Amino acid sequence: MEQRPLGRTGREVSVMGLGTWQLGADWGEVSEADATAVLEAAADRGVTLFDTADVYGDGRSESLIGSFLAARPGHGITVATKMGRRVDQEPENYTPENFAAWTARSRRNLGVDTLDLVQLHCPPTATIEADATYDALDALVADGAIAAYGVSVETCDQALAAIARPHVTNVQIILNAFRLKPLDAVLPAAREAGVAIFARVPLASGLLTGKYTRDTTFAQDDHRSYNRDGEAFDRGETFSGVDFGTGLEAASRLAERLPDGVSLAAASLAWVASRPGVTSVIPGARNPEQARGNVEAADLLDGGLDLDAFDAAVHEVYDDLLRESVHPHW
Repeated sequence: MEQRPLGRTGREVSVMGLGTWQLGADWGEVSEADATAVLEAAADRGVTLFDTADVYGDGRSESLIGSFLAARPGHGITVATKMGRRVDQEPENYTPENFAAWTARSRRNLGVDTLDLVQLHCPPTATIEADATYDALDALVADGAIAAYGVSVETCDQALAAIARPHVTNVQIILNAFRLKPLDAVLPAAREAGVAIFARVPLASGLLTGKYTRDTTFAQDDHRSYNRDGEAFDRGETFSGVDFGTGLEAASRLAERLPDGVSLAAASLAWVASRPGVTSVIPGARNPEQARGNVEAADLLDGGLDLDAFDAAVHEVYDDLLRESVHPHW
């Protein structure tokens, strides 16, 4: 598995990471045994980045990761967690006191003295732009509570504001074949600044697996059922903000452009990973088979898929079906 620099930290992380929202909540039930099997399948195949958050299952995801890694000394895995969504998303809640409390809880959940990387979890724009935010984060680094920090964002403008800060290690942003706007300015700015980019939601909540149909249904506790129009949180998080039917058509058109033996999911992940400026792609997995499939997609970076041709198809489909409804929003 290719390893890429994690910003200015001196660490390296795998080009294909593992997102662990699925192991906490909002994607249907995942048992502890299945969650552990997912972590094992990823780690055994060279994944060295686990992305989590303190609100995934109210700490369940962090705790599962902590227990798993405690049994694997010398694992070499960087855990990137997130904080800030345990309260209302109002600027006045992003205080040094809350930062200290949230990171202390995550340290307990993960069983570590110092968190590898903490990202603000899609905070308000005013918080991303405030000097006080970074003063508080710098203080946590100085105290040894965290080793590095970054920001997970909803919009490109937020990403650019975070990239401009001198001690930001990474920006996490939605980037996939249905969300191309980060290619315009965010990735070039990150490369120039030496800031790592984590590409989240790379399969558009599963639309880019090519396995869904108009008859596909999801569990009641799955955000793909209850957040299609942003009822619970930013609608861009669910199917990348794309209308489900339109997304099905776009996925079908992309799949038609692939050679035999290459799945749409693998091609979509490899395409994101191949974009200049991307450090790691962090797809989730609900079972070991999905985790192994995500890792195998990285093999396409070394051949087996004409990435330039697929890139042309991605832009064609985006311009035809998605740009007008997606590009202005995030």
